[in-house]
Amino acid sequence: MPEEPRLRLDVGKTPTYRVVAAILRALATVLFHPVVTGAEHIALDGPVLIAPIHRSNVDFALTLFMSPRKVFFMAKDSLFTVPLLGRLITHLGAFPVKRGSADRESLSLAEEVLRHGHVLVLFPEGTRKEGRAVAPLHDGAMFLAARTGATVVPVGIGGSDRAMPLGTKFPRRSRIRIVVGAAIDPPASEGRVSRKAVAAKSEELRRELELVYLESLGNV
Repeated sequence: MPEEPRLRLDVGKTPTYRVVAAILRALATVLFHPVVTGAEHIALDGPVLIAPIHRSNVDFALTLFMSPRKVFFMAKDSLFTVPLLGRLITHLGAFPVKRGSADRESLSLAEEVLRHGHVLVLFPEGTRKEGRAVAPLHDGAMFLAARTGATVVPVGIGGSDRAMPLGTKFPRRSRIRIVVGAAIDPPASEGRVSRKAVAAKSEELRRELELVYLESLGNV
């Protein structure tokens, strides 16, 4: 068994990161001509949890257009067994998560990212979804925010479902608009944050995510 790549918590952008990110950015620019509004809502320092809508596999690449900061994100563990790919996405800030189970190790790594003051991308819907409506979210984003004090930023990505629909293997040309919403404060209370407080903040995030998603679809 190949050794699993380990999470790189350094905020610095390695030469490998710069090369791979530049290639991805160039390809995404040619294919999608992404337009971003509201990027100023992502703080330039301190812990930030970016919570985008998830309608396509290309959504990960579009995080490169949202902030000049290096971002970290979870990726399914099977990708890390692919020769070269695992090392490349590790340089890009990826760390493995086991799908279909409560992966405590990946949650621990996600929390570590935020406690070190970095940016974490987490899709609060979990897997890719379809349609304009946003169903009740997983509480993971707000749970991590409560434990680390990170602000949570909802992001709508309009057009990525047409760029790479479910079931397709390769992206196609499609204009994409990214709308970054205002940051949401983490759940807070005296002492330990209750499940009720986390759930209430998750519902607030769901409403804001639906709004920015509908806005992102307006001119696509």
